[in-house]
Formats: sequence, C-alpha cells, structure tokens
Amino acid sequence: MKKTLTILGFLAVFPAGVALADDDCFVPMADWQPRDAVARLAEGNGWTVRRIKIDDGCYEIDGRDAEGRAIEVTVHPATLEVFEIEYEDDEGDRRDRNREGGDDD
Repeated sequence: MKKTLTILGFLAVFPAGVALADDDCFVPMADWQPRDAVARLAEGNGWTVRRIKIDDGCYEIDGRDAEGRAIEVTVHPATLEVFEIEYEDDEGDRRDRNREGGDDD
C-alpha cells in the first residue's frame, strides 16, 4: 500500500513539474525590458530582425545573423540574457546553440 501511495504521489506531482519546466522566463511584466531594448540587443549583435515575439514568457527574435543565416534567438525579458540561438540551415533544419557557442546536436 505504501508503494502504491508513493507512486500515485509521484504521478500527481510529475505533470506539474513538467509544466513548470516549460516556463523558461516567468517574470512579471512590470520587470520586462521594453521591446526597443531587445531590438538594440539584436542590432548590437549584428542581427537583422524580422520580428520580435513572446514565446513561453521569453522574447524570441526571428531574423538573420551577420552572416545572413536565419536565426531564432530566445532572450530573457528582464535581463536580456540570450538563452538559445537556433540556426536554420539550407534544408530548413534547425541547429541549437547555447550562449557559449557549443552545438547541442
């Protein structure tokens, strides 16, 4: 009986933990940097911005890097820390790259 309760307890908590893991940037809107600051960040990195949107509570920049490659950049809304850069190759596949520059493939 104790084993069954432990398993049920784990299953009850597990979905909530998974849902929380998806919220990369849970920050109150009052603490967000303005969209113009995100545009300046992109410009400072040599990126051409196609659009800036909000995804999972983070800013997401769609555009091109200085070399003309299609990119999708995830940015923390309060600190403007770059979480992830995804590069799209010629076939439309995406490669993830973290801030330090290593490939996640």
